Amino acid sequence: MGVSTSSPEKGISLVTVDFPPVNALPVAGWFALADAVRAAGRDPAARCVVLAAEGRGFNAGVDVKEIRTDGRQALIGANHGCAEAFAAVYECAVPVVAAVQGFCLGGGIGLVGNADAIVASEDATFGLPELDRGALGAATHLARLVPQHLMRALYYTGRTASAADLHRHGSVWRVVPRADLRVAALELAGEIATKDGGLLRMAKAAINGIDPVDVRRSYRFEQGFTFEANLSGLADRMRETFGKEDA
Repeated sequence: MGVSTSSPEKGISLVTVDFPPVNALPVAGWFALADAVRAAGRDPAARCVVLAAEGRGFNAGVDVKEIRTDGRQALIGANHGCAEAFAAVYECAVPVVAAVQGFCLGGGIGLVGNADAIVASEDATFGLPELDRGALGAATHLARLVPQHLMRALYYTGRTASAADLHRHGSVWRVVPRADLRVAALELAGEIATKDGGLLRMAKAAINGIDPVDVRRSYRFEQGFTFEANLSGLADRMRETFGKEDA
């Protein structure tokens, strides 16, 4: 359990997340993920990073039960941890390919929205159930996956989009059977890794430099409303009902 890094092929670093049962990451998990992605990008032998997960789904966001138990300190920790993990993917010195299976929710959208490319399994679904969990955020990243009006409708309703939907919008590179996901992601990463390592790093910096959105700043702006929701008591009321159906 946790975050691990391996090198399945020359030039590729594979960062794998495994927090059973649903990959809802605790505060420490977000920081561990950020550290692993940054370290992988600093490795001079790496030319591409693949971000993957074990289990039923790619990511279910933050561990809401931890926040319910530990209160404001956990909330602050989760907000900082998510911001660092999202930024680590975006700022990674080499391209990052996300391999997404099953559910990709909440913080998972922050990760894949900041990745350079996404390969998804046929059963992958993407969404932000934030309003149902007393939180606000990651619209910054969902807006990188779908057009503006669709982003707003998905955000307000909490509905999800399928891998096929995102493929039609051009944000998912390839959709494959779940059994083929890791191979397909490594195949794309391998193609990227054939390029010169120095030029790849320059290309990543250049592309980030012309990005019209400052993802750190816009996500931080969103987080301010999460704190407001918590201070007003709205968030607590939403979290009280979350997960009770599973109890």
